[in-house]
Amino acid sequence: MSRWLPWAVGLVAAVLALGPALGRGYVLRYDMVFVPDLSLPTVLRGADGFPRAIPSDAVVAALSWVLPGGVVQSLALAAVFVVGAAGAARLMPSPAAAVVAGAAYVWNPFVAERLLLGQWAMLLGYAGLPWVVGAARGPLAGVVRSLVPAAVGGFSSVVLSALTAGPVALWGRGGLRRGGFLAAALAVVSLPWLVPALTAGAAGATTDPAGVAAFAPRADTPLGTAGSLFLLGGVWNAHAVPAGYGDPVAAALRLALCLAAVAGWAWWLYRDRPEFGPGLTAAAVLGFGVALLGATEPGRGALAWLIGLWPGFGPLRDGQLYVAPLALVQALGLGAVALWLSRPAVGAAAASGAGEAVRGTGERVSAAGRIAGAVAVAGLALLPVVALPGLLWGARGALAPVEYPRDWSAAQAAVAADDRPGAVLVLPWSAYRGIDWSGGPVVVLDPATRLFDRRTVWNDDLAVGTPDGGTVVVRGEDERAREAAGVLEPDPRTGLPESLDAAALAGLGVRYVAVSAPVDNRFWSDADGFSVVVEGPDMTLLEVLEAPINTEEADIPGLEVTCGLVTVGAIIWSVGRSGSSLGFQRTGVERRPGARKEIP
Repeated sequence: MSRWLPWAVGLVAAVLALGPALGRGYVLRYDMVFVPDLSLPTVLRGADGFPRAIPSDAVVAALSWVLPGGVVQSLALAAVFVVGAAGAARLMPSPAAAVVAGAAYVWNPFVAERLLLGQWAMLLGYAGLPWVVGAARGPLAGVVRSLVPAAVGGFSSVVLSALTAGPVALWGRGGLRRGGFLAAALAVVSLPWLVPALTAGAAGATTDPAGVAAFAPRADTPLGTAGSLFLLGGVWNAHAVPAGYGDPVAAALRLALCLAAVAGWAWWLYRDRPEFGPGLTAAAVLGFGVALLGATEPGRGALAWLIGLWPGFGPLRDGQLYVAPLALVQALGLGAVALWLSRPAVGAAAASGAGEAVRGTGERVSAAGRIAGAVAVAGLALLPVVALPGLLWGARGALAPVEYPRDWSAAQAAVAADDRPGAVLVLPWSAYRGIDWSGGPVVVLDPATRLFDRRTVWNDDLAVGTPDGGTVVVRGEDERAREAAGVLEPDPRTGLPESLDAAALAGLGVRYVAVSAPVDNRFWSDADGFSVVVEGPDMTLLEVLEAPINTEEADIPGLEVTCGLVTVGAIIWSVGRSGSSLGFQRTGVERRPGARKEIP
């Protein structure tokens, strides 16, 4: 029973947190975009710019061959809670501590805010961090297998895994060998996105330093930016903060919980000295330091200089991401508090003589003391939920599923039925926008960018509001999108052009134009060279009658397919080498003495 208890805790947490999101339909919010019948070949072909989403989109597309897209989304979201809770639980030495640690690891502001940003793939990598920590000091096969969630999560997940498990692997005797194992495993699981980044258009992609100010952490509690980061909040987008989280009472309760967690972690390190303890502590301190860089003007200046020097420093822009190791430390620290509370009381309780039980150690303990300890542990497991009720039941309705309109399905089917080459240009010319049929005021990456089974051209610039009411535009990485913007000259208010030029669009390799919003003015009606394929209140699909030039509909590169197969083969080898569990073995312990920013 105790073996399955952590998994059950994660499942309960998933149901409580997701609620309606597990029902029929698709949850659309910011970066979380699932569509019916996502095309695997199109995902593997990719586009210009850094291929961050290739691993997660490829897995979703592969699963969508056998399951409806909405079911795939529900499974992916639930996996964040189940895998994360079970992983944190495995690092604790007792069932009571395991339950508390598992619950705390998946129910905290970091998970809530990233979920409300729609970053499910990154959260899947976050869920895998405890498994990587548990395997980092073991054989190579266990390390590769533990990185499966990071392999699906992609770029950010691999970076977090390296930050969290790197110090764990390097600490102590034999650290260089273990560090080599970890580096090799990280390289193997990174092949699906790393090779396209180095061999295709992404090799010349640039990272806009303006993103440093846009994605810097912000205070979402009365404790300021540093305090908010310590509480595992501080995300850059004000609309990703759970309801009620910034209230003084909730912040004070969360602060008390975090302080108790840090104290429990220190006590556990001193008492049991888990072998991963020093390395994980170093990772948490390092990650917190990286997160703080964006909280000060000199730190932001340094980050902008580093990104201008080399775009590879771009991941440091979103500093709040790097409090993930601290989240694991705090979860295990709360588990350690439960470990301390579950030790039966000695002394006065034993002297009362009522209901005494004898342990193997010879201690005489009262049954009342054991019951009190169990009640205290149960209360501690529920405290994260009490301190963060805004995550309950789909974040109070913020994660509600919707169905795609019929117009969208008709447009998808029409494009899929055409075997001629050519891309789809997506309008309005804005990456993130409100969807009228979504049932609520939600901002989401336009789902039309992933709806079709061919290359899409869309505006990958990101406009982020600043605390003073201004806007910072973080330039995108897709070269063809910049060319299209010059041809369209769209109205910045509506994202729609005054007219369309079929010849110019054909020169960009565009076969179709998808207008994924209701429009008042038929800006294509006076233009020659277009045919209306689908026209409805929610989607209009136009065909460019001129033969597209420079279609660049190349086959999927064999090298990239080979890299994907190498990654899958390495994972299968690791499973066969040492069993089916994500981790190499249950991690034991070594007992020894002694301001508002948002996407408009």
